[in-house]
Amino acid sequence: MVTGKVFKYGNNVDTDVIIPARYLNAPSPDELAKHCMEDIDPSFAAAPHNGDIMVGGWNFGCGSSREHAPVAIQASGIACVIAASFARIFYRNAINIGFPILECPEAAEAIQNGDTVSVDFATGVIRDETTGEDFQAVAFPPFIENIIAHGGLLPYLKARQKG
Repeated sequence: MVTGKVFKYGNNVDTDVIIPARYLNAPSPDELAKHCMEDIDPSFAAAPHNGDIMVGGWNFGCGSSREHAPVAIQASGIACVIAASFARIFYRNAINIGFPILECPEAAEAIQNGDTVSVDFATGVIRDETTGEDFQAVAFPPFIENIIAHGGLLPYLKARQKG
């Protein structure tokens, strides 16, 4: 369960907006985080985001298949992304690095920038604490829960291999 302040963006937020290509050679996730969303929201990277929540519209994470985009968001301190829909490669990249994202068109539409939102990953319930409104996203299936709980696909596979 996480609770945080919302940073809301629109439809078709592509990976080049999430992390501009000029920073793809950054040496660490922390360096990527310093430039996350800077072309669409220059104030985003300057604010601390420990546990905050990003909300997007339709087709969030479209564009290139680079894993840098969810890495930059996660490294910035965002606890999860809620969107009306995700580009499939962004969705898979996020899960592969253990970063939770939830599709819920109703929540993405209703939640406003600056609202406080709680997310229960086990049930898929999203609550806008500011308005008191609840939304139901699809909860993760157990295998995705396990990947996220282990911090990503590689740590999950290593743990499975050890038995």
